[in-house]
Amino acid sequence: MRTARPKAAGAKGPSLRYERTFTAVGHRVLAGCDEVGRGALAGPVSVGLVAVELESVRSLKGVRDSKLLSPADREALVPLIKKWCPAWGVGHASAAEIDLLGLMGALRLAGTRAWAQVCETLTPDVVLLDGNHNWLSPAAQASLFDVEEEDEGGCKAPVHTRIKADMTCLSVAAASVLAKVERDAMMVEYARLHPAYGWEINKGYATEAHRAAIDTLGPSPLHRLSWRLGTGRTEEDGPAAGPVGG
Repeated sequence: MRTARPKAAGAKGPSLRYERTFTAVGHRVLAGCDEVGRGALAGPVSVGLVAVELESVRSLKGVRDSKLLSPADREALVPLIKKWCPAWGVGHASAAEIDLLGLMGALRLAGTRAWAQVCETLTPDVVLLDGNHNWLSPAAQASLFDVEEEDEGGCKAPVHTRIKADMTCLSVAAASVLAKVERDAMMVEYARLHPAYGWEINKGYATEAHRAAIDTLGPSPLHRLSWRLGTGRTEEDGPAAGPVGG
């Protein structure tokens, strides 16, 4: 399926304009989907899903892509988003699951968990996924590992990808906020178990101080061990923030 390329986002931020086009093909309930934590060295990848009823949904002020909001603004939006939408979910896949399944497989697993939460309330007709690659659908990421239990509850709805949907589509921006707030809170809790890595500040991402701590102390059990960690690497190794061979 062709990925939609949006026009440049205006100053007003994301809207429901694109979501509402899906009513023309008979869809009633759409779930916006986005991920956070893809580029971190430690902690989970997290996937948010926010379902909206296309015929009755109204706009929600203040929502932006989570990266454009302050932590306080994101946290203030969470209860508003949860009240605004009829169903939502946030799923996580741990660093160990990233090492086992690879990044795309782990994103799919986290998305499957978020999908299951949404479907406890209602089942969306269609998913609008940020980006240009459908990693959410069960057929999107073949795996040699046994994840049949998760697959049985996987997303069976059609998935439409849209580049920069988190900037232009309100349901996707809302999903990014929920996922970001949950993952950040997890990293703050993990920092209490492993205080030397500064996760309460860097949230597991590859800051210079985080890499230096890995060089000094070695990785923790919450680091992605299949990734290049620390600063002790050659130019041929490439960037630290990324999976080995990926």
